[in-house]
Amino acid sequence: MAFDTVIPTSKRIERLRYENPWWVTGAVQEAYQNMSRRLYFDLFYPFVKETNIKRAVVLMGPRRVGKTVLMYHSIHALLEEGVPRKNVFFIGIDNPIYMHLGLEEVLLLAQKAVQLDHLEGCFVFFDEIQYLKDWERHLKVLVDSYPKTKFVVSGSAAAALRLQSTESGAGRFTDFMLPPLTFHEYIHLKGLQDLVQQKTIRYNRQDIPFHTTHNIKELNKAFFHYLNYGGYPEVVLSEHIQSDMGRYVKSDIVDKVLLRDLPSLYGIKDVQELNSFFTYIAYNSGNEFSYERLAKDSGITKDLLKKYLEYLEAAFLIKVIHKVNETAKKLKRITSFKVYLTNSSLRTALFSPIIETDKETGNMIETAIFSQWMHREHLDLKYARWKMGRKEGEVDIVLLDNKFFKPQWCVEIKWSNRFVDKPQELKSLRHFCKENNFTATLVTTIDMMDNKTVDDVDITFVPAAVYAYNIGVNTIELKSNNWN
Repeated sequence: MAFDTVIPTSKRIERLRYENPWWVTGAVQEAYQNMSRRLYFDLFYPFVKETNIKRAVVLMGPRRVGKTVLMYHSIHALLEEGVPRKNVFFIGIDNPIYMHLGLEEVLLLAQKAVQLDHLEGCFVFFDEIQYLKDWERHLKVLVDSYPKTKFVVSGSAAAALRLQSTESGAGRFTDFMLPPLTFHEYIHLKGLQDLVQQKTIRYNRQDIPFHTTHNIKELNKAFFHYLNYGGYPEVVLSEHIQSDMGRYVKSDIVDKVLLRDLPSLYGIKDVQELNSFFTYIAYNSGNEFSYERLAKDSGITKDLLKKYLEYLEAAFLIKVIHKVNETAKKLKRITSFKVYLTNSSLRTALFSPIIETDKETGNMIETAIFSQWMHREHLDLKYARWKMGRKEGEVDIVLLDNKFFKPQWCVEIKWSNRFVDKPQELKSLRHFCKENNFTATLVTTIDMMDNKTVDDVDITFVPAAVYAYNIGVNTIELKSNNWN
């Protein structure tokens, strides 16, 4: 195209040198060196270093979760381990200066900029890959053409990236999903590890390793700060951003996904309708919905509602949780379901921070707990609801075994200490345990830990903040064990 001649090659090379200061200094920018690493770094970095297998790494996730920083931390680690500084390239594909260039053309420009004879042993990082049309085809060609070069790409349009990566990169790409912060990572980034220590708790008549706290008051204070501001590393570490969540998170995360990413990916015509629908869902995170009620409240057809939910879930803004009955059987006809934000701070950005006494607090605690479990992508989490006489019984979280469709455990999320003294009032939970032959279950509280036995079911009571922290710890350990 004629446009290609507008930007001189020398200017593009100048930009590449600016993006790669370590070609001269031998080190990444000090700002990135000083940033605390996410705990996911130790899971991600081995994929970067893996050069024996001919595969590119596709780092995907929602906006502002720290993908670019994770790449810079990886570059820093490579340089520290002795990789020659001119063998590491970082290229931000979203910069218009690379417009109309393919990946290989940009790569060869970078090679020219550092005057390398070959690209063997090089590590190449392409940031914001979704800005390049047909990126997956370009990347596949590079992986095949340069088998001794490691390629790492990142992108924010998680839905399209995953779809295209799976379809076009079979055997060539390794997908790595970086979600919003867990409460465990929040505590790590804020340097509050002294609030927790590993001990044991009694569960199902045996002692199991568990992180507890000696100062539940301070841990709860941190937990509520996490509920309101804890989804994104930059927000966690900046009081300035926290003071204006609406402008930062809403404009930079929510609006760009709703107004730009999703419409361009799926051809959505009525952007304002999608925006209004998401706002409604966000306000009611943790509530049960039905297509009939949503259609009535919004005036949107059921078919379009299903698509909107699918799009929002693919963009990692929400998670739809389906219902089972008291025997944990999936219902043949899906009439109702729950929707949770993927992190509770999205709600703060749209509305206002919550405090412990707000009526929405229970739902946001539930949202936060679910968001911890969302980091384990293959878990089949449900909620249970069924007719129980004149009333309805409900259990908040049920894990189904994917092979046998049998429940493995259930948890009730409460923001109350009431049931520690009155466990017999947990009628729905006890009924569900009896129907499914469970001998133990767990219930969250505000700040109390205890064990009670009712009808031969052991109930372990744990503060919600403590439970959320432990899910994050166990997730990192589990992923580390599975990938090593």
